[in-house]
Amino acid sequence: MKVLDELERIQKAALNNKELRDEILKTRFDEEPVTSFCRLAREKGYEIYEMDLVYAGEEAYASMRRATNGGGENSPMLENEDDYYSLFMAAMEAIDKIG
Repeated sequence: MKVLDELERIQKAALNNKELRDEILKTRFDEEPVTSFCRLAREKGYEIYEMDLVYAGEEAYASMRRATNGGGENSPMLENEDDYYSLFMAAMEAIDKIG
């Protein structure tokens, strides 16, 4: 998945670049944080678009649901498993805390 590759690339760059990490984390407080994050990512050369980010999460979640218990009504609900944006931001926060 291209969007996951791009998230990994920007995360690796932010690991050693506090300024980039701060810019990324700052987008969380914007009126539309996902849009702001994706815009910043594209400005920095990472091809991340809102719909690709949402679709990647939904596609992965749907695949997990199908693979669990045949994907029927009794499949367990998986919380936040489809939200790559939130998972990415949590990783950024953890990286920021350790420095």
